[in-house]
Amino acid sequence: MAMIPSFFGNRRSNIFDPFSLDIWDPFEGFGNGPSSSHETSAIANARIDWRETPEAHIFKVDVPGLKKEEVKVEVEEGKVMQISGERSKEQEDKTDTWHRVERRSGKFLRRFRLPENAKMDQIKATMENGLLSVVVPKEEERKPEVKAIEISG
Repeated sequence: MAMIPSFFGNRRSNIFDPFSLDIWDPFEGFGNGPSSSHETSAIANARIDWRETPEAHIFKVDVPGLKKEEVKVEVEEGKVMQISGERSKEQEDKTDTWHRVERRSGKFLRRFRLPENAKMDQIKATMENGLLSVVVPKEEERKPEVKAIEISG
């Protein structure tokens, strides 16, 4: 599958993936709001891997430095799963001298349309060492019922 850069910022999207619902912020980078556009998109590009096994859809999300209380996994009607979170800005002491600030603070939000075979009531999420794992079990494939028709005559 080809990945192409978007015209809307440095965001990458997969035009062939019908399940991807990345949120695009039309005001990103215009300087409105916080003093830096990076403050609102801190980990906006939280990296997510989505793989499918015969039993489940498995999402792995890199959220280094976040606690499980700072991350949400929600499911909306229409089989849309939303993963969001926020890294708070570190409190600054007026007497501190900063030499480098590379870690970002702010919010992220990713949305995915789950396939029809997802068992929405059995979704499980765990978080360990900055890695959020979400397992969405799949319904068993229903094999078409074959009925023999008696031929008369």
